[in-house]
Amino acid sequence: MHSYVLSPKSNLFVAIKLQKPLIYYQQILAPQLTDTELFQQGNFQFTLWIDGKVIYRSNLSPGAPMQEMQCKEVTFKRPLIDQINGQGSWSESFWNRFLFNGGEKALTDGQHHLKMEIRPYVNADNLLVGDIIASGELQLSVSLNPVIDPDKYKLQHPATYPGLKVSKAKFDRRRIQQLKGMIEEGIFKKLNGIVVLEHGSLLIEEYFNGENRDSLHDPRSVGKSFASTLTGIAIADGYIKNEDQTLDQCYDFEKYQHPDPDKNKTTIRELLTMSAGFDGNDEDPTSPGNEENMYPTANWVDFTLDLPFRKSLQRQWHYFTAGVVVLGDLLDKQVQGGLESYADKRLFVPLGIRKYRWEHTPQGVPNTAGGIRMNALDFAKYGQLYKNGGHWNGKQILPQAWVEKSLSKQLMIPEREKEYYGYLFWNKCFHVGSKAYEAYYCAGNGGNYIIIMNDIPYVIVITASAYGQAYAHKQVDRIVSEFLLPALLNTGQRSLPQVPYFY
Repeated sequence: MHSYVLSPKSNLFVAIKLQKPLIYYQQILAPQLTDTELFQQGNFQFTLWIDGKVIYRSNLSPGAPMQEMQCKEVTFKRPLIDQINGQGSWSESFWNRFLFNGGEKALTDGQHHLKMEIRPYVNADNLLVGDIIASGELQLSVSLNPVIDPDKYKLQHPATYPGLKVSKAKFDRRRIQQLKGMIEEGIFKKLNGIVVLEHGSLLIEEYFNGENRDSLHDPRSVGKSFASTLTGIAIADGYIKNEDQTLDQCYDFEKYQHPDPDKNKTTIRELLTMSAGFDGNDEDPTSPGNEENMYPTANWVDFTLDLPFRKSLQRQWHYFTAGVVVLGDLLDKQVQGGLESYADKRLFVPLGIRKYRWEHTPQGVPNTAGGIRMNALDFAKYGQLYKNGGHWNGKQILPQAWVEKSLSKQLMIPEREKEYYGYLFWNKCFHVGSKAYEAYYCAGNGGNYIIIMNDIPYVIVITASAYGQAYAHKQVDRIVSEFLLPALLNTGQRSLPQVPYFY
């Protein structure tokens, strides 16, 4: 292929053919290193040129492609943009880094020449880069920033849903039409649904990419917040004393590796606030307790309780999925009839949520790491339960005191400005112009959100499937700050934003 049209809906793949496997070229650079050392200290170097100018060069981090492929394979077909099956693989991540590091400015609409060069590198005592081992070029006809005519995109008229009436409140419909057009034209990507409740009534309901109000959506870590809810109900019902109950009241730590008295005394509160001392951090790929190390094991709870204990991590926020798995297992052991039956009886039936599906751990326990699927409207009802202070349809389903604890600033999130964590809920502000609007929210991989606005009467649900993509959460921030909140608040911002394709 010599030319290609690059639009917001385009896929883009690269096929690479080498004369020899990567390891061969690395051995020329550093013959004193073993194959494993070469894999651990080197990889491909990719360089992208636009119109004769180097825009981005990246030494791919060691680890992907896998060692066996680097030692044996001479052909690769990789996605740079995969609109259908993309999961944020190493090649997609490279392309996204290119966009964020000059690519978006270089790829203006019009004709461009794209060139890729691939070299081997090894970074032992110093960086060694080899000669070009593959290169290719392509003429691009770029059309990434279509002008959206809001009048072409009609909004749905929401119908009543069990537990939800239809709101008659007014909002800036034209701004939401603009947003709908940008989603349907592929500027905002892999969005599946947007639901807004106003004072508990259904105001906005839109679906995309084949989903509808009956679709059971996978929201990934949004499901963690349900473990917090069920903990609060279990405490109210007397199955758990309080959140300061320690894990040694449920687990025999003598059977687990890396014994430590502080490990035994880990509290439920520390699991709820992701501040337990177990050596696990999902944001650190080298962490022994990273969730990716847990999933292949036969018993996720044993994996977690076997982890080393680090006092320096205790009561410090670090994203720790495995701890929420232990919390779900603890609940399953403590509540009457097991967690699945208990959740249905004490949470889902009272909310009128009848169509949902749990995923399970290898031991058959509901996966509280993020394994529950339901439709966007039922997620909205769950968010409204918290907006109501735990009250629903004349009954106090969840104690108001637990809602207040959950939606509080328990811990500051490191390296984020004015962002906090409650009991498996997040907290931050969305900004519209010069004003800040506080929200508590559940969040999951792919750009999935249940947002409970604090001082204004809205609950917002966004379902998405941009799993593993660097843009997933960034685009939701823009959708909320530049479209949904201005439309709901009728801020008087007349001009409609034309969001660049790359953001």
